[in-house]
Amino acid sequence: MRLPRPAALALCAAPTAALLAVAAFAPLPFAIAQPGPTADVLGAKDGRTVISISGAPTRQTSGQLRMTTIVATGPSEETSLAELARMWFRTDRAVMPREAVYPSGGTDKEIEQHNLDAMAKSQTSATEAALGYLHKDAKDVKVELNLADVGGPSAGLMFSLGIVDKLAGDGAGGDLTGGRTVAGTGTISADGEVGAVGGVALKTQAARRDGATVFLVPKAECSDARTDLPEGLQLVPVTSLTGAVDALRSLSRGEPVPSC
Repeated sequence: MRLPRPAALALCAAPTAALLAVAAFAPLPFAIAQPGPTADVLGAKDGRTVISISGAPTRQTSGQLRMTTIVATGPSEETSLAELARMWFRTDRAVMPREAVYPSGGTDKEIEQHNLDAMAKSQTSATEAALGYLHKDAKDVKVELNLADVGGPSAGLMFSLGIVDKLAGDGAGGDLTGGRTVAGTGTISADGEVGAVGGVALKTQAARRDGATVFLVPKAECSDARTDLPEGLQLVPVTSLTGAVDALRSLSRGEPVPSC
């Protein structure tokens, strides 16, 4: 028996609606990220000086150099279509593929360890880059970086700048910040090359929230950084530690610098 068209449509609509309802609450391979905390690498965190240096004279710095972070739902947390839809149009949230946030895979504990290892390697590269820039011997100058509760390599550039700023009092140049609050992000290689990190549109919001007026961004991520850029935050693209130092010193002298 052939059903009248309205009846057939009604029968089809019922399972379709059921499927949509299931899909709306089924877990999907996405993470929801938001602006995270920032930390001044020239200052202290949890009562510990972030950058401690021995074996060479250091200088009293002014201003701040703030590394930035994002906070995302955990790798084992389930994110439904309904939740993604609620977050999609919020400028203070980002829906990201889970593998983009947690590229190492594995369990929560394995991912946490991977991120901590990446941070440790980043700190080593940051020290090598900074001492290389200043032509200082790592055998003589010892640098200790204390920011163990932040994972990943994206603070490398800011660590290097902090080391340069603290050591640059012996003829290598003056204050980098000019008394400003400068924030930024970017990986760093031992030879001073700055690399992309992801999540920069959220990091600019974290930076402005915590008082930054200048944000150093890997040049390759300029377009992402311009997305929902907070008012009052100047983007400065960088590709190397040398370029970042030069840009900050130009800003301190009131000279023009590149922009995104």
